[in-house]
Amino acid sequence: MSDSYLDHIPSIDRERIKKRLRSPEAYAALRERVKGPEDLERHMEQMDRMAEAHFALESDPKMQESLRSHIEKDISEQGIDAVLDAAKASPEARKAVEAGKFVMKVSAHPKTKEDALHAVTEGRVQEKLPVKPNFSDRYVSQLLQSKPHA
Repeated sequence: MSDSYLDHIPSIDRERIKKRLRSPEAYAALRERVKGPEDLERHMEQMDRMAEAHFALESDPKMQESLRSHIEKDISEQGIDAVLDAAKASPEARKAVEAGKFVMKVSAHPKTKEDALHAVTEGRVQEKLPVKPNFSDRYVSQLLQSKPHA
């Protein structure tokens, strides 16, 4: 018979953990994380698109430059805060992005932990500024449409 980790902790702590796991808040949080078949399919499609975008950005410098020019144009028209999630960015990072000194990469979003587009500043200290989701979806769609198919 296998022992649970709960069997090795004091009974007071064990009861506290069991009570927290049975709480309505914990149950609601768990329900939020459970996905249905439609949600899983959408999630898989999104991850597939982000993987393709990541490969295109890493393998084709023209794609990188094209995406960067789109983002520079949108930043000049609408402002950095409308395009990027730059609320916690340092002033140096904001200046670098506004000056066009950045590259585009796909990496995990700091909040959602899912793949997302990021503007990564050039220089010694690199900061990742996530692209807002509405712009990210548009950029990925444009990137994949302009990608030459083999």
